[in-house]
Amino acid sequence: MQVATALFKEPKGLLMNGGALLYAVAAYVAGFAGLFHDSWMVNGAATLALAHAMVIAAYLIHECGHNLVFRRSRDNAALGRALSWLCGSAYGTYEDMRYKHFRHHVDNDDVVWFEYDRFFEQHPLVLRLVRGLEWLYIPAHDLIMHFVMVFTSFIIPQRRDQRRRNVIVILIRGGIFAALLIVAPKVAILYALAYMIMMHVLRFMDMLQHDYPYNPTLFDYVESPHKGDSDWEQEHTFSNPISLVYPRLNWLTLNFGYHNAHHADMNVPWYRLPELHLELAGDDPARVIPFRSQLRLYHRNRLLRVHNPQPADYPKGDDYLRLARAGEGPIGGNAASFLTSF
Repeated sequence: MQVATALFKEPKGLLMNGGALLYAVAAYVAGFAGLFHDSWMVNGAATLALAHAMVIAAYLIHECGHNLVFRRSRDNAALGRALSWLCGSAYGTYEDMRYKHFRHHVDNDDVVWFEYDRFFEQHPLVLRLVRGLEWLYIPAHDLIMHFVMVFTSFIIPQRRDQRRRNVIVILIRGGIFAALLIVAPKVAILYALAYMIMMHVLRFMDMLQHDYPYNPTLFDYVESPHKGDSDWEQEHTFSNPISLVYPRLNWLTLNFGYHNAHHADMNVPWYRLPELHLELAGDDPARVIPFRSQLRLYHRNRLLRVHNPQPADYPKGDDYLRLARAGEGPIGGNAASFLTSF
């Protein structure tokens, strides 16, 4: 208990965050090893285990970014950097990911550098290709974002000073993947499949959580008109838990679906978000987007989300929640993952 109190943000963190971390590492190792097995049944289970290990690692990075795992910021940063290697997001820096995510919270905005809507407008053939792949449930939109992340110091002018580090990470991860393609191509393909499953899970959870578009002000800072307005923040933030009837199912994504609670107090760790959600919304199911509606919207709007400039009459606030609950709209968004820093 003394170790837990001295090291972790909260004594309960030893059990909850320690358990999540142990699971992520164990599932990653076991899942990756299972990709080499001769049985396709084992391969399938291993691919799912590997994908979920990366999902949990990603949400632990989110916890580290909010300094919710350890007492000391440097310990949270060290763990976040290590986990970014598991999630394939180590090409940029942990600090850049954290800065962008905190701008999201502090400004009540989605600040970005890469304007993908404008990119697709300028490259219609790419848009058609991406939509074709998305029809097949290949997360091509997020793969573009991953490509930018991999070559971040070569694409983003403000990141040129990171080029040496960027190249080292590319050589290490790219070299390992190239070796797998040569020696064990089945393993390389299944790893890529696991990574795409992680992409699907992360963007599924992000899809409906806010009703505002992105703003290209990451490096050219313009103060958001809603900065610090907690009432506006809650009005335009939406919760999408996997289940209220079986709350432990939400551990599959470290309770990330309790999003209003997270935005109400971003210093509350994942395992206490359901308690805060009850304080804010009670047991009222009308305050959350049902899982069935989430699935319907994710499937039905998967092509529209690729290029989705929001019109002036785009539903907001209560209208957004009402339509989302019914599974009739809104379209939602892509490419808002906290693993990207641009």
